[in-house]
Amino acid sequence: MPDTIAVIVNGETREVTPDATLEDLLDLLELDSRAVVVELNRDIVRRPALGETRLADGDKVELVHFVGGG
Repeated sequence: MPDTIAVIVNGETREVTPDATLEDLLDLLELDSRAVVVELNRDIVRRPALGETRLADGDKVELVHFVGGG
């Protein structure tokens, strides 16, 4: 098993461990799961499933951040 796998996050290649979940990826990127929408290979992943959804080599992840303002 390789030490890392490559996933595409918002168009940029990122290296993660082979057992990484979407929740792990958000932690790595220092993002709060309550403030982003996560799309994996064009399917939206609901927040409760982030810790259960494992990444695979070549997966495409899109993250949309919510920004508050007034």
